Amino acid sequence: MDKLLAARLHAVKVRPYLAAALFALHVVEDRSVPTMAVDVHWRCYVSPGFVAATPVEELAGVWVHEVSHLLRDHHGRGERYAREHGEHGPGERYAREHGEHGPGERLRRNVAADFEINDDIYGDGLPRPAGAVLPSLLRLPEGRLMEEYLRTASMSGLAADLAWLDCGSGADGHARPWELGPDGAHGLSGQQRDAVRFRVAEGIKGRPGDAPVGWRRWAEEAFRPPQPWRRLLGAAVRSAVGASGAGEDHSYRRPSRRSAGVPGVVLPALRRMPPRVCVVIDTSGSVSDAELGGALLEVAAISRAVGGRRDLVSVISCDAAAGVAVPICRAEDIELIGGGGTDLRSGFARALRARPRPDVVIVLTDGQTPWPSAQPPCRTVVGLFPRPARPVDEQDPDYVPDAPPAWARVVTIA
Repeated sequence: MDKLLAARLHAVKVRPYLAAALFALHVVEDRSVPTMAVDVHWRCYVSPGFVAATPVEELAGVWVHEVSHLLRDHHGRGERYAREHGEHGPGERYAREHGEHGPGERLRRNVAADFEINDDIYGDGLPRPAGAVLPSLLRLPEGRLMEEYLRTASMSGLAADLAWLDCGSGADGHARPWELGPDGAHGLSGQQRDAVRFRVAEGIKGRPGDAPVGWRRWAEEAFRPPQPWRRLLGAAVRSAVGASGAGEDHSYRRPSRRSAGVPGVVLPALRRMPPRVCVVIDTSGSVSDAELGGALLEVAAISRAVGGRRDLVSVISCDAAAGVAVPICRAEDIELIGGGGTDLRSGFARALRARPRPDVVIVLTDGQTPWPSAQPPCRTVVGLFPRPARPVDEQDPDYVPDAPPAWARVVTIA
């Protein structure tokens, strides 16, 4: 056990962004396990003989390999792939005949999952363990996802050579005899597993230069919040103009149907007008280029949400000082200027000085800013770029930015 835990500490040292996941695994000693394996409940089953025969640095690589299966949800993705494609690979006939998953399908999923992670997790302090399978084994390109390898990989002729390979149900979703199951001790609940994945993803996105491209891709694409944030932002904009009187006016262009009950009198109809929207985009140095690009995409989406009336949408770029409110023609023509400190109070002031005054102010920011002390006289929606839970100002580690005010509708942009 001392050697195994020393290997985990080495893995944390060379892959610090995986620390939360590595320490979340609970070790279970089991002599029937071929090497090391994980189940879907984040237990790590370990063969004492394998630990004794493997150097500490290689054991660290196995730690990272096994936890990668769980973080990338290979068991869930493998099951979804099988359902969506109506097939279960070479083991399907065996499964039908024996009422269980066939060994060929288990191995096929395990190998495809290994191909996805083995091509970029080793090196820089983690030597590749002996026998680690790579896409080149089947003359396949590196850098693909498990699903792509499942579509192209055939285990024909390799099943006997790789029969020893067994990373547990955490790699392929097939339960093993040695696993403790959902009711066993020290398993993580679904909520706890999601929390671990979220902390790792936030750590990678907070310091993207520390992680290889495979992990950066996973942090950006593989983890999704329960609800698509664009739908939430659209709902927030609609609710912001949904109050009585907001975006509404009386018009004689279409008489009210109640005029029929009042002979000789023409009553105006209540007509809903598209709201005027001002988008304040945080262009301070703490907001990345990718986030600014996403902000421009949201400007285009907002213009569609108001019926395509781009003349009703204006954009202000703001760091410590606000720029001019610019009506949009096309989102790609907007120039975002800034890069210094952040004070969005000037952006709010600039938006509210516009004539006519906007019905809704939408702020896209990372939240590292002072906020107005008084509620603006219009509805406010804040699209918040997420940040990891760590000090923003390294010179003042006790600094904690103010949360968006209670009068704003806040949507986290994932």
